[in-house]
Amino acid sequence: MTRPQRYEAASMVVLAGWLARHSDDETRWRLISEFLEEYHHEPPIARLALLSAEPPSVGDHHWDVFLAALAEHLAAQDGHAGPRWVESRRLRQFWFPFNTAAARVDAFVHAPASFRRRGVFIHPQELEVA
Repeated sequence: MTRPQRYEAASMVVLAGWLARHSDDETRWRLISEFLEEYHHEPPIARLALLSAEPPSVGDHHWDVFLAALAEHLAAQDGHAGPRWVESRRLRQFWFPFNTAAARVDAFVHAPASFRRRGVFIHPQELEVA
């Protein structure tokens, strides 16, 4: 008889692994939503631990920087500074993951600070899980 596996919420390291295995943006956004769903069900002290270890590269610098911005954003929501590893990740040119004229304007105005300072412009609504 096999024993049931104990549930563990995904960490940033696990999320990076998921993103590395899938190069299409639609799948990547679905995986980010799954990560956020699990993350928000954890108690705050456990959440901080999910963000602390530096994830490996997913093979795309835009997404590597996105993960840093996301980690800092999530930590800030719980009243913490972002993990140390996030400080070294920045883009040289702005990136708008949702690149339509309307989405660009909306993201430029409303992007959370952790994303904006890294050059990633995303509307906060894109980070909400229903």
